[in-house]
Amino acid sequence: MTFKHLHKLSNSISSDWGGQPIRDYLSAIDAVSEEPYVDKDRRGCVGASYGGYSVYQLAGKHEGRFKTFIAHAGLYNLTSWYPSTEEMFFAKHDMGGTPWDAALNKSYTDFNPQLFAKNWDTPILVIHGGKDFRVPEDQGMEAFGTAQLRGIPSRFLYFPNEGHWIQKPQNSVLWNRVFFEWLGRTLKPETQAAKQ
Repeated sequence: MTFKHLHKLSNSISSDWGGQPIRDYLSAIDAVSEEPYVDKDRRGCVGASYGGYSVYQLAGKHEGRFKTFIAHAGLYNLTSWYPSTEEMFFAKHDMGGTPWDAALNKSYTDFNPQLFAKNWDTPILVIHGGKDFRVPEDQGMEAFGTAQLRGIPSRFLYFPNEGHWIQKPQNSVLWNRVFFEWLGRTLKPETQAAKQ
């Protein structure tokens, strides 16, 4: 894929993060779930950055498709993210304006994951870095706090000395250990999980 194609694709979802892309995710998971090798009772949803936003959005809209979620450096509340990100130009472009615009667009009224947290019902692991200025740590803390307050099995893996990516070797080891332990624990078949 060329830069020109990537640019066109990126612009096509600008101001529509929670629209067609989310419908595409759900359509894709439904299609792949028809394959005989897919265990429909053990599907997980994992994403980082925009993918983390997608995880939070899907957590409120998946209708039982997923058994677990993992969000790394995801955007949970677009209204509070807008004035706190280091990428103001990107936020203004992709959100289609500020949260305080007189005529709020769908980015804030229809596509803000925080608005769908009332539907959350699935275990979630939230991972965030304390030096992430693109998606500040409060986004992860808000998501984790929401899961905790709703009584949803959840864990917050916090790296105070990392940014948007986990780059320090020992932190990477911990990230991978917690990531795979979470999947192993939350995606166990019901009969096996009941025995332990």
